[in-house]
Amino acid sequence: MSDDNRYDSDNDTSVLKSKDLRKTRLTLRMLNDLRKAGDAREVETRENLALVRKMYAPPPAEAPPM
Repeated sequence: MSDDNRYDSDNDTSVLKSKDLRKTRLTLRMLNDLRKAGDAREVETRENLALVRKMYAPPPAEAPPM
């Protein structure tokens, strides 16, 4: 999977200073980026889970000798 949907700190302009008292407003673009990052994280988790299941699956039963 490409890293296009992952969080990019360069695009984060919501870094707050200690003097900032007001709440930040989330734009639709920010919400969409958060959703894409969450979707990418879910896909990555599913792929890792499939790998772990394959890795720790019981070995296939061997055919009895004839």
